[in-house]
Amino acid sequence: MIRELAAAALAEFTKLRSMRSTLIALSLAFPISVGIGALEGWSVRGAIASHSLMLRYDFSAAQAGFDGVLYGQLALIVFSVLLVSSEYGSRMIGLSLLAVRRAHFYAAKMLAVALAAALVTIPAIVLAYLATEFALGPYGSSPLAAGVPGAMAGALGYLTLMSLFAAGIAVMARNPIVPLATLLPLVLAGSQILSVIGATAALARFLPDQAGMRMLAVSGSGDKLSSTAGFAVMLAWTAAALIGGYVALQRRDA
Repeated sequence: MIRELAAAALAEFTKLRSMRSTLIALSLAFPISVGIGALEGWSVRGAIASHSLMLRYDFSAAQAGFDGVLYGQLALIVFSVLLVSSEYGSRMIGLSLLAVRRAHFYAAKMLAVALAAALVTIPAIVLAYLATEFALGPYGSSPLAAGVPGAMAGALGYLTLMSLFAAGIAVMARNPIVPLATLLPLVLAGSQILSVIGATAALARFLPDQAGMRMLAVSGSGDKLSSTAGFAVMLAWTAAALIGGYVALQRRDA
């Protein structure tokens, strides 16, 4: 069983390396995270120096260091969805399921998603933070400031879980359109809009991205979930998506 699972995992990483569009999406997570982090730091530095009224009252230099990776997660979502849906689009899913058990195929696919996302995310988180703080200049914060190392670990966990969440939905949908049309608008603006509307603000805290982003929090906030609660909610969303994807794979024909 372990040997078959290892062989399936090796096959999935081989597929990943051979898919140009998937590799491009994965590789974009790094420059997007670092680039947007640097641009934000430069912009905020100017706003602080000019005493601009546009600067948020609750601005935190340490927290701002994680804003870049929140945009980089868009590339990770696209990567995860494409890695899964390409099996169906190319009709390779039938051959894959003939070669290996469905449970092993599914576990290997999710392992490939998680490891690839983590390998890109680790340097992206650190360098995006450093780029933001460097651009902030005298207003920047240290990567060793209180709460920052823990938030970096939380960022790694959140981005990996979000990648798995997207992959699970893609297995259920069996095409890239539904998960991308749902997740990208949600992460870009949808949940933020819902979080400021009185009627939906309380529920919006439990959406996957809003809850998961609490894992990146440098300090607590009285009106939001704690980092631990955010992790629990994000983990529940991810588990539900992965279970749903597994059930769908088991019940459907290739």
